[in-house]
Amino acid sequence: MAMLEVKDINVYYGLIHALRDVSFTVNEGEVVALIGANGAGKTTTLHTVTGLLPAKSGTVTFEGKNITRKPGHEIVRLGMSHVPEGRRVFAGLTVRENLRMGAYTRPKGEVEASLAEVYKRFPRLEERKNQAAGTLSGGEQQMLAMGRALMAKPRILLLDEPSMGLSPLFVGEVFKIIQEVSAAGTTVLLVEQNAKKALSIADRAYVLETGRIVKSGKASDLLNDDSIKKAYLGE
Repeated sequence: MAMLEVKDINVYYGLIHALRDVSFTVNEGEVVALIGANGAGKTTTLHTVTGLLPAKSGTVTFEGKNITRKPGHEIVRLGMSHVPEGRRVFAGLTVRENLRMGAYTRPKGEVEASLAEVYKRFPRLEERKNQAAGTLSGGEQQMLAMGRALMAKPRILLLDEPSMGLSPLFVGEVFKIIQEVSAAGTTVLLVEQNAKKALSIADRAYVLETGRIVKSGKASDLLNDDSIKKAYLGE
């Protein structure tokens, strides 16, 4: 059974039909990439899965539970964390306070141990733990957003455009961390415009075009697919 199953999801913004019968699965332990151009519906898909947007029809099932109509905060408690596009850190709070915000579903006695784990994975965050989040660089804010999501001890981590606006050095670092998180046992659903990078670390991938899934398969196969190369890899 798939850990996450999205089946025939339809989403509207007013009269605009944003997602059309979108279906995909994510199995436990996988890194699954969702690629596509700007405006294809990638962020809308993640927002629908995590309860931030209502689906007009279709179902979202997580570990056998129908979560289609559940609010976002309840979905977090079930073991799903969402790292939103644009980081969305609390700029006026310190790094440490931001991280603790990610642990609101956890027993108080476990928070310090989780902080220690996040600091181990992101040493730069420990160095800046008393610094206001809004003063961090873009790459550091991305690490903070990922660390905050990991504070909830998710079973699955949903990442929305983690490389957006980052220097090549930070892009490499962020993707290395995604691989480490996956290797440590967290399932990953990755939305990413940098298709080449996403396909290089994913097990499987889906291609979204104007609200529809138009192609899917092993990430390695899609990386060598001529139509994908032409449309998304600049080759």
